[in-house]
Amino acid sequence: MNNKISLTLLTVLLLFLAGACGVDEFTEGEQSSHNEEAVEEKNKEEETNGPLSEMPKGSLEVSFLDVGQGDATLFQTEEAVILVDAGRHDQDEVVHYLNERGVTHIDLLVGTHPHADHIGQMPQVLDAFEVKEVWMSGSEAGSQTFEHTLEAILASEADYYEPRAGESFTVGDLSVEVIHPEELTNNLNDDSVSMNISFGEVRFILTGDAENRAEHEMLRRNNHLNATILKAGHHGSSTSNTAPFIEAVNPDAAIYSAGENNQYGHPHSEVIELFHQMNIPLFGTAEHGTVTVKTDGESFELLTEKSTDNITENQQERDESENHEECIDINEADLEALMTIIHIGEERGKSLKELRPFESVKDLTRINGISEGRLSEIKSQGLACVSSY
Repeated sequence: MNNKISLTLLTVLLLFLAGACGVDEFTEGEQSSHNEEAVEEKNKEEETNGPLSEMPKGSLEVSFLDVGQGDATLFQTEEAVILVDAGRHDQDEVVHYLNERGVTHIDLLVGTHPHADHIGQMPQVLDAFEVKEVWMSGSEAGSQTFEHTLEAILASEADYYEPRAGESFTVGDLSVEVIHPEELTNNLNDDSVSMNISFGEVRFILTGDAENRAEHEMLRRNNHLNATILKAGHHGSSTSNTAPFIEAVNPDAAIYSAGENNQYGHPHSEVIELFHQMNIPLFGTAEHGTVTVKTDGESFELLTEKSTDNITENQQERDESENHEECIDINEADLEALMTIIHIGEERGKSLKELRPFESVKDLTRINGISEGRLSEIKSQGLACVSSY
């Protein structure tokens, strides 16, 4: 085999060997999703009705694996296993992590882009597990890691596809909407395969290392960006994670993947501050180890490996409220009771009542004059709570 394998050759060989792509296996009862007419019809339905939200059975567990300065995210349900990226080329923990989590096969393996910290262990994964289909962006790199990955795909029985924005697929009980790229730009980061993966009403957006320009393109297309969990782009770099994009996603929590004390300074301080200003809890593998999200398709629980604070911020407020003898429910209390909360005088109390309901105590910043500093003092006082919404 030549020292450099072209992706065009890979595609031709795979199509010749497999006869057709295997995504149709994911959409049971339908013709292949690669049929242009079928894709067009499905996209029209998505434009009209939005993402699928039929409540699934069972549960989904998503593990944002601690692979140092790299990426690997595992989706597991009773019907589907998806692995998005596979860690660094100079480490070997991903197969161990998958075995530890009971993985026996992989329905979909995605290499968001061909950098070695994302596809580094794809060859080992392809060797250790039966993989039904591999997705990559279509961008090429000159590294040995990229060549070894292509060789591993060719040596496996996996089907191969290069997804594009606007396409949507069903993988078991998971819905996958491709939100980027629409076409390649020859920028490996900006051409990262980006997806909105949903299980019932709970959605996850992953954008690989897509940067500002790519986020702008996603905003321009406006393809269902709202999600419950946002995987912070490019390891939490300031080259990604623009305010307009985060506002469009409007997540309940964000998660970054980065190595502890990494040389790039990820996550960047301005990104941490931005999520803080937007009242979005930020978790990361550098600080918390592997981060796991469990969901039944309606609500979710967030667990961290290195922290005992294994609940989301909103959940913590509700739990503390339930245990506080003098809890004042800001959605139910009368004006006199509200005025016992620090920084809530008569005028702000009246404003609070007009702005009800509040989903969380942190939403008190909607009241004129309640800054982040005052909100912190309200939380420290421990009187305000939300026990109903």
